[in-house]
Amino acid sequence: MKRPMRCGFRTLWTRWGLMLALMLAVTACQPVVAATPLPVYDTGVDSEAWAVIPAGPFLAGQFNTPTNLTHTFAMMVTDVTVEQYVRFLNQAMTEGKLRVQGNQVVGFYPGDPFHGAKHEEEIPPQDYVYVPLNEPDAPFVYVEGVFAPKTGYAYHPMTYVSWFGAWGYCRYYGYRLPSSLEWEKAARGEDGRPYPWGWELTPANANYYHSGDPFEAPQMAGSRTTPVGFYNGKTYDGFTTLDSPSPYGLYDMAGNVWQWVGDITEGMHYRFMRGGSKDNYPPDLRVWVTNNATPWYFGPGTGFRCVREP
Repeated sequence: MKRPMRCGFRTLWTRWGLMLALMLAVTACQPVVAATPLPVYDTGVDSEAWAVIPAGPFLAGQFNTPTNLTHTFAMMVTDVTVEQYVRFLNQAMTEGKLRVQGNQVVGFYPGDPFHGAKHEEEIPPQDYVYVPLNEPDAPFVYVEGVFAPKTGYAYHPMTYVSWFGAWGYCRYYGYRLPSSLEWEKAARGEDGRPYPWGWELTPANANYYHSGDPFEAPQMAGSRTTPVGFYNGKTYDGFTTLDSPSPYGLYDMAGNVWQWVGDITEGMHYRFMRGGSKDNYPPDLRVWVTNNATPWYFGPGTGFRCVREP
């Protein structure tokens, strides 16, 4: 399944110019294939850690609308890593809760409410794709019935995971995906800041399009993910980061990968993502920006994290 990207180009009023623009647009929409070895760094941020997000008022959305979150919850400090997700796949496959179907891993989802809404697709109770097995850029491998992270990717965020795959991971451990409102409170705190760490964005804060981190290669059109918690004030081979958690200590709440959220809108099959990714320009990293895709979409710039009761 190819990644949906909002790629466009200025109209050119010559046949050859139009053909060139089309070629450039198609090229820009292709997944990035890493041509250089992946650097390996220990960020020191615990991917098993959780942070408590308190109930109470905060400023939501682009226009800082006063909003009240009525409950306290806990959220994972980092995105789910490749190591964590393949552990889940191996366990759930052994228990018969997941299965391989063709070139995909599928699992059961109980379906959504649906009343025949125009232009929407019904999602009935059945098996749906969690992750693909035939994507060369996926950060994991499946060999002789066992899943494992690709070399160097164990502590990177899990990508090429559908909304169903994110939902299934959280449910397996008794967690859930955050609501969009919960995600935003966890990302920005109470003061209306546009970025999790504050008011300005620099290449030392987050992984975004051509931000210059060590995981970009000169010959590449884009970048690879950075390990979870990478932007924590450390210097990696001469690349100095700023410590950039949210007010509650959550890392990578802007950039690196989009994060699936759990909102289900009756009569709509699309699902939502927050946070921006390694493939986005700086404006898309502002905490109020929302993206969406079908729940069976997977790609190199989409991951997730879970929430639970505190």
